[in-house]
Amino acid sequence: MSNLMRQAFADTMLEIGQKDDNLAVLIGDISHFILQPFAEKCPGRFYNIGICEQTIVNMAAGLSKVGFHPVVHTISPFIIERAFEQIKIDFGYQKLGVNLVTVGSAFDYGALGCTHHCYDDFALLKNIPGMEIIFPGSPIEFNLLFKQRYDNGLPTYFRLPAATHDVNLKKEQIIFGKGITIKTGGNLTIIAIGSQLKTAMLSIAPLNDISIDAEVIYLPTIQPLDRKLILRSLAKTKRCLVIEEHGKYGGVYDDILRLVADEPGMNIRYSSINIGDKFVHEYGSYEDHCDKLGFTPENIVKKVKSGL
Repeated sequence: MSNLMRQAFADTMLEIGQKDDNLAVLIGDISHFILQPFAEKCPGRFYNIGICEQTIVNMAAGLSKVGFHPVVHTISPFIIERAFEQIKIDFGYQKLGVNLVTVGSAFDYGALGCTHHCYDDFALLKNIPGMEIIFPGSPIEFNLLFKQRYDNGLPTYFRLPAATHDVNLKKEQIIFGKGITIKTGGNLTIIAIGSQLKTAMLSIAPLNDISIDAEVIYLPTIQPLDRKLILRSLAKTKRCLVIEEHGKYGGVYDDILRLVADEPGMNIRYSSINIGDKFVHEYGSYEDHCDKLGFTPENIVKKVKSGL
């Protein structure tokens, strides 16, 4: 995982923890070294529970019940998939607040194989009423969005990526529930999620070469979706390409199909670049997986040329 994103997490916990005595952090035996400043400055509010993910969620629910703002932190599949029942019952059913902050994302731990991959986190969590889903692609996004939502009494998921998108965003653009128009365009809308904003931006020049003027929309908030921004762009361009590190089902692409289906008279052409309906069995780096799965500017151009 990117040192930038992990450090942003640790720095944000320390910043808020010194101001809010109700912030508590529970980890699954990861990031404990960079969280030591928090542990030292906020004694009694840092717990390394080890690789007991269901227990971490249960403990966080207890803390939430007595007024704390718990943060649960470990690798994506271990908390979202392994402890899904506890998240569903302890926080969804009981309507308690928690901050689930994961690393590993979809296939960031590419060298460790698919046991450390998580392709269905968005799809699973969307089925919990009240769940908020945030996918910040840069340190400033995590810092600002966490501050905006950590104490709202709702379950909120922050998926931290391995790579940053390297696009400079203004603080005033980073608002929970709002997408960001990175580039305006006229005949294609690219909706980019997380680190894939970088891929989308690298596709602009080759798309221009084939007379495609792409509008690029970036969504740091996955749920709730910025419906107005998306519909306004699609009404103009009539073509939509979603690029996201998620499985074939239940990602942002599915959300947009449902969104437009509820709008009469919109004749939109769609396509997506995602992980598909499969396990990624190969081992390799994050960049290796991006190349093999088609998260590249060349594949964006190919999708457009194929009839999008």
